[in-house]
Amino acid sequence: MDWQTHARRLADDAVRPESRWHSALAGTPRHLFVPRWWDHAGDGSGGWVLRDGPADTGAWLKSAYADTTLVTRVGALHADEADEADEADQHTAQGRPTSSSTLPTLVVTMYRHAFLRDDSRTLVVTGSGYGTALACARLRDQYVTSVDVDPHLVRTAGERLDTIGLHPTLAVCDITGELPGRFDRIVSTVAVESVPASWLRALNPGGRLVTTLAGTGLLVTADKTDDGGATGRVEWDRAAFMIARHGADYPPQREEMLERIRSREGDAVSRSPYPVVDVRNGWELWSTFAVHHPRVEHWYEETDGHRTAWMAHPDGSWARATGTGTDPAEVHQGGPLRLWDELDRIRRWWLADGYLNTYGARVTVTPAGVTTLARGGWAATLG
Repeated sequence: MDWQTHARRLADDAVRPESRWHSALAGTPRHLFVPRWWDHAGDGSGGWVLRDGPADTGAWLKSAYADTTLVTRVGALHADEADEADEADQHTAQGRPTSSSTLPTLVVTMYRHAFLRDDSRTLVVTGSGYGTALACARLRDQYVTSVDVDPHLVRTAGERLDTIGLHPTLAVCDITGELPGRFDRIVSTVAVESVPASWLRALNPGGRLVTTLAGTGLLVTADKTDDGGATGRVEWDRAAFMIARHGADYPPQREEMLERIRSREGDAVSRSPYPVVDVRNGWELWSTFAVHHPRVEHWYEETDGHRTAWMAHPDGSWARATGTGTDPAEVHQGGPLRLWDELDRIRRWWLADGYLNTYGARVTVTPAGVTTLARGGWAATLG
């Protein structure tokens, strides 16, 4: 199997030839780490179709060496463990993605923000093992520790890394808890609500952390300070990862929330001055809203120009906005907080100033993990 040609093309498209990451991308067999994956069913069912690489090597190489994310686990079901009966059903996996092989350029972007030295002792997230392999290709594997909350992922990644002669330290642990050692760099490809205090305890003096904030597109870098905290900034790059989970799956409340509000009449009904917006596609809007109102779930549908957007929070706050094209939205809301009103408030800031303050914000983290973003006269504390 000539995977090297595909890997070199990926490297050529992703970075310049003189980049240290070029040889890492060109020399790492991504297909080895993703022999099977889940693909959207594409029929509106919300289901997932199992793809089996060895059954179609051409499609396998095309997918594995595309700069795209491949979902390897949905709910509690690993693609590796889906049986033939599941594959025959074609819609065997239902739920949210819970692990993946992240698109290669985003993995490299996270590592670049870490400013790795040749001897940086670095903690990464295991997932499929591909990102770990890239870190080992850039550093020697003795400097890489790879962790995941999922024992299957750690075991399987270890076996696949072993076949290509890589032997980093692997451990099963919740990345938001105590970490197995001390490190110069922590690079998290799962999102956290705020910087865990355990990361600061695990970072060596002057160490650097790179992560994304849950429910946002914000990529944060911060360097450890003498007081045991950290300072840094929200980078201008956009990045979004799955939220760090603490068990086999995410709580099921997301789908339940949507069903409760799909057609409900609001306690308050109003007309927004703005059209319906797909919040998750407006990175500045989505990120700023999430910083002020974390844990809000978003859904969006569009049919023949008619748009519907929903928002819901575990405290019972919810909103549904409907409209056509650029027409003002009709908004139904309920619960303790009027979520769409809060969204429109942020949209007014955006229109008035031409920007929002989240990207480029200064980041301050106390030794206890209290994380604050600030830019100009704006500030927000997370968690």
